[in-house]
Amino acid sequence: MSAQRNLRSYTRGTTARLIIGGAVLLVLVGNGLIWLLYGGMAALQSLICMGAFLIPIGLIALVLSIMEWIVRKNRDV
Repeated sequence: MSAQRNLRSYTRGTTARLIIGGAVLLVLVGNGLIWLLYGGMAALQSLICMGAFLIPIGLIALVLSIMEWIVRKNRDV
């Protein structure tokens, strides 16, 4: 009848799209408003601050993905 659905894959894809969309919205709208209200240098500084904010988040995501990879590898054994 219907193809079997992989809900985990669907959830992972939807979550990734929501995170990327939120980040794009934050950068475009947030920095656009900062640029309009305070000028180009303030917008550049806000981009630098957002980049610095993403470093620990990226490290946490990297550690969690490595942990997930280890668990999947050991579960299949």
